[in-house]
Amino acid sequence: MATRWEDLAPGVVRRRLSGWDETVGAVAGTDGVLLVDAGPSLPAGEEIGAELRDRFGVPVTHVVLTHPHFDHVLGAGAFPAAERFGRLPAGGPAEAAADAVRQGLDAGLAEAAAGALAALPPPREIALGERLTLDLGGGRTVVLAALGPAHSPNDLVVLVPGPVPVVFCGDLVEESGEPQAGTDAEPARWPAALDRLLALGGPEARYVPGHGAVVDAAFVRAQRAALAERFGDVPGAA
Repeated sequence: MATRWEDLAPGVVRRRLSGWDETVGAVAGTDGVLLVDAGPSLPAGEEIGAELRDRFGVPVTHVVLTHPHFDHVLGAGAFPAAERFGRLPAGGPAEAAADAVRQGLDAGLAEAAAGALAALPPPREIALGERLTLDLGGGRTVVLAALGPAHSPNDLVVLVPGPVPVVFCGDLVEESGEPQAGTDAEPARWPAALDRLLALGGPEARYVPGHGAVVDAAFVRAQRAALAERFGDVPGAA
């Protein structure tokens, strides 16, 4: 079971889920685990939570949703006691469930996940330009940063400081295919969000995409250039 998790730094791991190849990440401190994205269903979230408790010996205490797409948020209802950060779709859990069914998730699983999420308080939103530092215990801190409209209305990333920083990027960065711009994206502002991402992580960081293999700053710069050529480049303040 543990082999499904890739070690990125001491106490920092990630796993690529089957189905939509979305990444979930985790950062462990002595007081608890911060989970980055939660998968597409309650069973996925429950499995992730059990694996992380087995590995680190402490529960998931924080859940960060990098953006409001179903494959990243619908598992969050499996963590009712955790503090949640991020944003759900404008139409709430029901919108995420409807999109999940359109993309092939079993309707019963989608309905159950939406019901569990709807029973919880909404996640705390982080404003564009805001940075929030969380203490997970044992000297482990993480930084949440909202980088603004790009792949979604306000993409949220997680920086794990260290000798080699690790940045969980959500779908701001995709390695396994071209970045996808859906109806809620603002693709002309995406390059500016990637500029902010690179400034946050720095040139030596490991950047963890929402889909695909871990990449470096050069990959992010190249993706930024490709997006600017494809969609334009509208500067944005943060």
